[in-house]
Parts: sequence; C-alpha cells; structure tokens
Amino acid sequence: MKVYGEPTRSIRSINGGMAVEIVDQTLLPYRFEKRILSDWRDCVEAIRTMRVRGAPLIGITGAWAVALAVRENPENEALKKATDVIASARPTAVNLSWAVRRMLSVLLPRDPSLRLEMAIKTAEEMTQEDVFTCRAIGEAGMTLISDLYTKLRRPVNILTHCNAGWFATVDYGTALSPIYMAFEQGTPLHVWVDETRPRNQGLLTAWELGQHGVPHTLIADNVGGQLMQQGEVDLVIVGADRITRRGDVANKIGTYLKALAAKDNEVPFYVAAPESTIDWTSTDGKREIHIEDRSASELLVVQGMDSTGRVGSVQIAPSEMAVANPAFDVTHNRFVTGIITERGIVKPVDLTRVFSDMLPKA
Repeated sequence: MKVYGEPTRSIRSINGGMAVEIVDQTLLPYRFEKRILSDWRDCVEAIRTMRVRGAPLIGITGAWAVALAVRENPENEALKKATDVIASARPTAVNLSWAVRRMLSVLLPRDPSLRLEMAIKTAEEMTQEDVFTCRAIGEAGMTLISDLYTKLRRPVNILTHCNAGWFATVDYGTALSPIYMAFEQGTPLHVWVDETRPRNQGLLTAWELGQHGVPHTLIADNVGGQLMQQGEVDLVIVGADRITRRGDVANKIGTYLKALAAKDNEVPFYVAAPESTIDWTSTDGKREIHIEDRSASELLVVQGMDSTGRVGSVQIAPSEMAVANPAFDVTHNRFVTGIITERGIVKPVDLTRVFSDMLPKA
C-alpha cells in the first residue's frame, strides 16, 4: 500500500535477511517512523509492545525472529530456547505459533550449518505469501460490497473494528483488503471506524484509509449499535486473531458486542482472515481460546498530541484504581455470516470441508 504516495510494507527484510525493518505502530497516527530489528529479542519486544500488531503480521515477525535466532546460534538447544520465547510473546494470535512451527519444520531436519540460509528463504517466502493471501481475501470479499452497491444504488456503509488493514499484515490487510479493492474498482463506499479502546487501533485504520482516499468516519466504540438501528450500516467486516475449526472467532475486545448488534439489526457480519488464523486443534472458542490480559496502564493512560504538536501521555484515572483489561473476546459462529478467506467466502460450519487438506493428520 502507499504512505504519502510511496509504496510501503509494514515489514521487510534488509541486509540480505540479517535484519528486518518495521513500521513502529506505537507512534501512529502522530509520527510515521520505521524501526530496524537486528536481533530476535528485538522482534519479541516489538510483538509484546505492539510495535507490530495484527495476527498475520505478528506471525511474519515471529518467522523473522526465528531466522535471527538461527543467525545467533543454529544449534538445537539454543534454537528451542529462543523459539519457546518467541512463540509465547502474545498468546491469543494463533499465527505466531503457526509461524514458529512452520519455521522449525524446515529447519530441524537440516544440519545446523545449513539452517541460516533456509531460515531466511522460508521467512521471505512466508512474507510474500502473506501479500498474496491478503490480496486473495480482498478479491473474494470485494464482491460483497459491489453487490450491495448494485442493490442499494448508493455508497455502501461498512463498519469495522480495530485495525485489520495493511498495518496488521505485510500488505493489503484482511478486513480492509475487500474495501481497498472495491474502492479501487470504483464502488462508492464509506467506512465507519471504531476507535477501539484502549489502544485506539481505529486511529491506525482511519490513518491508512486516509492515505488511500477512502471515505471514512471515526466513531466511539459504542456508536455502532445505534448506527445499525438507524440503518446506517450495511455490512460489518472485522479481522480475527484466532478462529476455531467450527468458526468461533477471537478478535479485539468489543467485536462480540458488534456481532450481537449486527444480528439484532439483520446486518451481515463477516470475518476476514487467512487459513493461518484458524486453530484446527480447538472447537469451542469460549472454552478453549486463551484471552490475553494486558497492562492496566493501557486504560489509565492515553497518548495524544497537545496544541504545540508535542506527543505525550496523560493519566486519566488514579494509578491505584482496579482495572480489568482483556485484549480479546470470542464471538460464537452463530453470529458470523461468513468468513472471507483466500479460498473464498466460507460459512463457519464449512471450514473443515473447504480446508480439509489443512486439517491435522490423525
């Protein structure tokens, strides 16, 4: 995608795969800066602090972390210690453990002296695959928007939650990919962007949509239901951090409430995600998906820019105040109209049929 008119990706390898360059998302939307990660521990820190975020991008960052760990020490014991830390950097996004397993599956059978070249090659392949996958998701989902426009004959109003754009992937995004592609083909549309407290990732969505000229409006998290009641939302598209084999969806906290409101107002609710986000080992999302709890400071402190242009933090509640800050919630498959994947739009109950070749072997 483009930033200030220049093609940009959220992550790319540099120096022949000896380091990676990321967009530091903790500084957005106030400053656009890139950061170089030259050590696998830098990658872990970037994942934990949300310098990189979004399940697909977390996975790709994890793959490069493994490659950098191999560069440091390719022997089995050292590699196992490093990959255990990498895989646990954020527990809910299944793409991270998927990426680590995939890297290890090609590295461990090889002699340690041959692992670095293969690690860089595999991480690069995974990076490019993510781009192709997100483009395929966009191509599959854009017909939902164009078909609605043909029916309504007015701009299609789409609501999205959190950021599932190119900042959450290598390029294009998941939930935003159909929007970008529909917009580029000339379909009139408008996006309602949830602010997504407490990290305000909706600001990233609004920022990147603005870079591409996509009409959008930033709204408070609790506005979506009222908009649906007023007929101002035609379609909801969100991303996902983990999907169970029956189609239960873990996504940013607040997604479940949007799904409930959509169901009550007969608004189609779609989830856009690649196969790598599906956890084939879990079925019941409410019981089996581990929900990450994050720091109380995310609720007690907000970041912003003052009238002089200085970016800083402001505490909005006493530090001793009790805080609960779960990062995700789970939406049952009965609220999901369909899942937009690289293989097309799939009903939750059909995931195992459409992806039968990806199921774990007994």
